[in-house]
Amino acid sequence: MSRYFISLFCLAVSFAGICQDKSIDLQPKDTVEYKQEYGLRVGADISRLVLSFIDEDYTGLELVGDYRLSNKLYLAAEIGNEEKTQTEGLGSTLLYNYTTSGSYVKAGVEINSYENWFGMNNAITIGGRYAVASFNHTLNEYNIFDSNRFFNPDGFLAGAQTGQEFSGRNASWLEFVAGVKVELFANIYVGMSARLGFLVTNKEEESFPNLWIPGFNKVTDGSNFGVSYNYSIAYLIPFYKKSNKKKEAPPVQEEN
Repeated sequence: MSRYFISLFCLAVSFAGICQDKSIDLQPKDTVEYKQEYGLRVGADISRLVLSFIDEDYTGLELVGDYRLSNKLYLAAEIGNEEKTQTEGLGSTLLYNYTTSGSYVKAGVEINSYENWFGMNNAITIGGRYAVASFNHTLNEYNIFDSNRFFNPDGFLAGAQTGQEFSGRNASWLEFVAGVKVELFANIYVGMSARLGFLVTNKEEESFPNLWIPGFNKVTDGSNFGVSYNYSIAYLIPFYKKSNKKKEAPPVQEEN
């Protein structure tokens, strides 16, 4: 009987020695996966809607959208229509009052440069667009410079023909875009972007230049650059989900 117990004890000691050769993982790996949503995000520029209500000389609507291609890359586009009445003057003297109306389309890509916390879906984006616009001008009122100062000391005469339309205008430009998008609630996002445009083509006539282009904003004399902004609210229509594993923290090295 004693020989039996001695043999059993030796077997247990041998098994314990084999087990101690394998390290015990006191910090098991986190296997939690977060399903990121991929789909179409559509919305509108709320700044143009607000401006349409508070400014009687402006009416505009811009629809925005983007489609997620990968974890960082998005296709993005905007389509809009604007009508704006403006006055150009020289000091206190009216030169002309005109109305510009037309539509535009912008399309391009965006890259999300923000590393989200696990489970979040916000974005800090940079990207670009190629944009085209078709529009017309209506000359509502204007004054003509008169070189005969004897009969007209002020040097300007009221224009006789008003309501003249300059149609068939078009322009295209490249646009650099930087912005942010934040998920306020499930699938509901607010965003803001700043845009620097560079005119590529600008069809105009000497009789009346393109002083303002829908989607581009004011055209500065002697410069092809323009600046605009966008404040949007959008809803994500999810099509499918992809797994996104939580990144493992780097191992902590013990000090000697």
